[in-house]
Amino acid sequence: MEDTAHLVAKKLLEINAIKLNVETPFTWASGWKSPIYCDNRLSLSYPDVRTYIKQQLANTIKKNFGEVEAIAGVATAGIPQGALVADVLNIPFIYVRSKPKGHGMENMIEGKITQGQKIVVIEDLISTGGSSLKAVDALKANEFSVLGMVSIFTYGFDLAEENFTKANIKALSLSSYNELIDEALKLNYITREQVSNLKKWREDPANWG
Repeated sequence: MEDTAHLVAKKLLEINAIKLNVETPFTWASGWKSPIYCDNRLSLSYPDVRTYIKQQLANTIKKNFGEVEAIAGVATAGIPQGALVADVLNIPFIYVRSKPKGHGMENMIEGKITQGQKIVVIEDLISTGGSSLKAVDALKANEFSVLGMVSIFTYGFDLAEENFTKANIKALSLSSYNELIDEALKLNYITREQVSNLKKWREDPANWG
C-alpha cells in the first residue's frame, strides 16, 4: 500500500492535480489558508492515471470490503471515480447529492435504492470528513449498510480521524499528505527548507500562516 501511496502522489503531482505554494497560499472555502490545492478531477483527463487510480480503488475495496454489493459516489467529484470503480467491480452504482434536488423527485440519493445493500462510498478527497459523513448519514437513513469509505487522497487531519472514529466508519485512502511531501521533495517541487512549514500546516491548518 505504501508503494501505491507514493506512486499516486507522484502521478497527481506530475499532472498538476496537486499544487503546492508556501509563499502564496490558497484560500479554502472554510477561510483556511493552505499551501496546497488538490484537484483530483484532473486525473480523469489522463487515461493512464485514471486507469491506475480506478484499479487501485477497486483493489482496495476487494481487499478490505469483500462483501460490497454496490458503490456510492459523493457528489460531485466522487461520482465519476465511483462509476469507474463500480464498472471494474461489475456492481451497481448510485450517488449522493450534498442536498436533496430542488425539483422533480427531490432525491438526495440517485439510483436504485435496495434496503440493506452493502455499500462502499467513494470520495476523491478527504479533508475534515464532514461532507463525506453527511453522505454516509443519508445512505444509512435510506437503510443501506455502509461498509466503509475509500478516497484517492487525504490530508490526514486529526479532526477527520476523530470524525470517522466517532461515526464508526472505516476510511481508507490511496495516498496522503505525508507521501505527497515525500514525492514533492524528490521531484523538486519543494525545498527541504519548505518541508517543515508544510508539516506545520497539516498539524494546525486553522492557525497556520
